[in-house]
Amino acid sequence: MLKSVQALPRILLAPLQRGLQRVFGADLNPMYHLGALTIFFFWVVLVSGIYVFVFFETSIFGAYRTVEYLTHDQWYLGGVMRSLHRYASDAAIVTLALHMLVEFSAGRYRGARWFSWFTGIPLLWMVFPLGITGYWLVWDQLAQYIALATSELLDALPIFTDPMARNFLTPDSLSDRFFTLLAFLHLIGIPIFLVFGIWFHLLRLSRARVNPPLRLAIGSLAMLLALSLLRPALSHAPADLGIAPRDLAFDWFYLLPYPLLDGGSPLLFWAVLVGFSMLLSLLPLLPPLRRAPPARVDPGNCNGCGRCFADCPFSAVTLRPRSDTSRHPTIAVVDPELCTACGICAGSCPSSTPFRSLEQLVSGIDMPAFPIRDIRSQSRIALDALQAPVKVLVYGCDHGIDVHAYNAAGVAAISLPCTGNLPPAFIEYALRREGADGVFVTGCQCGDCFFRQGNQWTDERVAGVREPHLRGNVDAQRVHIVWGAASDGAQVRRELDAFIERLRRMNSDSQATTAHG
Repeated sequence: MLKSVQALPRILLAPLQRGLQRVFGADLNPMYHLGALTIFFFWVVLVSGIYVFVFFETSIFGAYRTVEYLTHDQWYLGGVMRSLHRYASDAAIVTLALHMLVEFSAGRYRGARWFSWFTGIPLLWMVFPLGITGYWLVWDQLAQYIALATSELLDALPIFTDPMARNFLTPDSLSDRFFTLLAFLHLIGIPIFLVFGIWFHLLRLSRARVNPPLRLAIGSLAMLLALSLLRPALSHAPADLGIAPRDLAFDWFYLLPYPLLDGGSPLLFWAVLVGFSMLLSLLPLLPPLRRAPPARVDPGNCNGCGRCFADCPFSAVTLRPRSDTSRHPTIAVVDPELCTACGICAGSCPSSTPFRSLEQLVSGIDMPAFPIRDIRSQSRIALDALQAPVKVLVYGCDHGIDVHAYNAAGVAAISLPCTGNLPPAFIEYALRREGADGVFVTGCQCGDCFFRQGNQWTDERVAGVREPHLRGNVDAQRVHIVWGAASDGAQVRRELDAFIERLRRMNSDSQATTAHG
């Protein structure tokens, strides 16, 4: 049932994701940087908002006048800043909604990752009031409508001793102090809580990506600037509490619920809102995830090098002083509540080498469900069973393409929890010790790793820029890495076939050289 529900947004978003992939490539695909883009748009909102506030007058008559001055008299800068403020706010809602849908459809909200999902729900309660109060401050007829509708919503709750709606009955009932309070909430109060909320949201992620790639950020900003110039944000007529607002142009990103409230019950609205928030909060438990056993440290083989600590994407590994008689001062310690059982730590451990002569290979840190010794034994068995002239060992991941579909007379596939679980020494081991002609590595799409950084660490280890690295004496032409989404099986298959053909030519050339030698 859950997988069917998760599949729906995945199917709906797949064409958008593929289209953006063709245009921007994997590194700059906005779908892989939605969280960072949301934060970037908030920065744009902040900078443009500060400029607007410099000229803004927090009074009943001054609010509308100063916004109109910026829009028309100072259109070349103030008007652009106002429009940029509007469109960046809308863009943040779009990327925020997409971010939630993508994480839900990918299943990246359960188990040890429940904390980031759960702490993201209150951010929604901050972002929407922030946008609504911004519209309110313009004090045009749309702001008047929002003020009346919001006051009816708040009056349904036992918050105020006097009905808030009384402030909007006549022009004389509203004072400048109300605008000062509103400006404080919009400019200082809510943003402060939002900043702390984002920090809390990212607390359990190591090296959280809070900035999108520079080219993507520049392109996004250029798009917003172009939209601000071509379609500047405009105000309605000034607010007049003596008339009922009509013919309003809505910002549906922030104000969608308001037309639905006309003639409806405010209490029903709050019930739906609270119920939906509770449903989102409980999603990680519907049903509870069957978690794999967390990583386990073997004190006798851990030298406290810190590679697992450096590579863990979820801050589940720490280094602490040892209490035994070992000559190494520190030892890795795993927090089982934070561990996602990705195996990246085992892939980074210097003792996770298949060349060790121990039959019962034990690593300094390992995964109980699929230890390094099992990866070695499966690699041996898989290669021994191959009968074709060209033998290729494929390593994939459980959250990417189903590599078992590639099994053939000359191809053996092993699926890991994450490709970051693969120590680079296994590539050399398969080529030099077990007779493989080539090693093919695949996994989640670049930038969209289920465990955040598995494919990045694999790329860097194989390239020799991250420890443990693939030794330089390994023939790079016999190693091929291709990243792809679960739906890219056919494309990866073509890459695998081309790799096998290349190996066949290399073997033929090598045999010809030997014969003429």
